[in-house]
This record gives sequence, C-alpha cells and structure tokens, in this order.
Amino acid sequence: MFAEMGFGDPSAYESYASEFREFVTAAFSAGTFHAWLAEAPAGEIVAGGAVFIVPWPANPKNRRQERAFLLNVFTESGYRRQGVARSLVRTIVDWCRGQGFQSVFLHASEAGRPLYQSMGFHPTSELRLDF
Repeated sequence: MFAEMGFGDPSAYESYASEFREFVTAAFSAGTFHAWLAEAPAGEIVAGGAVFIVPWPANPKNRRQERAFLLNVFTESGYRRQGVARSLVRTIVDWCRGQGFQSVFLHASEAGRPLYQSMGFHPTSELRLDF
C-alpha cells in the first residue's frame, strides 16, 4: 500500500510493520481500532480498511469526545474498480453511524480521493504543518 503511494522509505517498511502491529494489538485491546477485510469468492483477502477511534474535544455541534478516523483502506490491484473498496467503505461508514458518530474523517490518497468524494466525503478546513 505505502509503496504504491510512494510513501516513505521502502527500506523502513519492515520495521514500520512491526511497530504498527504493536500499535494495532494495543488499540484492538483498548477497543479503539476496528478493522474489516474483503474476501474474494475463493477466500483470499483482497481488501481491507480500518477505523481508529481517537479522543477529541467535544464542541457545541458534536458533544461526543472522540472521532472516527478511517485509515488503511487498500484493495489488491486485480480487484480494483469492481466496487470492492466502495462496499468496504460503505460497511465501515455504516458501522460508524451505528455507533453514533456524526462524521468520519480520513486522509485520502490521490487514487482514493474520487471514490471518497463520490460517496459524499468532502474537503474540510483542516491544514497540516510538516516538520
């Protein structure tokens, strides 16, 4: 996923995978990380995505003190443009709605942006300063 996005140094992926595994294990235990997988008819996993529930201050519009953050949505290349990611994201969004979240946040790759926008996601006022 990260290699296809040109994200980071490929030589660091293995150590990142180990760190991510530790993070996810702790977050699963804490109930703040939820993941979904999509299987092809033969049973192989062809796509996945997750939601990380992060603490966030309430505001007058949304009193809930946490956010649902969609991340790591990925579909194997041979299964793209067949509705797999759309179905997966719809399932995740429906789960978030069922949990009482008023919105779902994400950072979209350029390749994923059209899908998310077609599903009603829209740009927000969020900005970032990188160091």
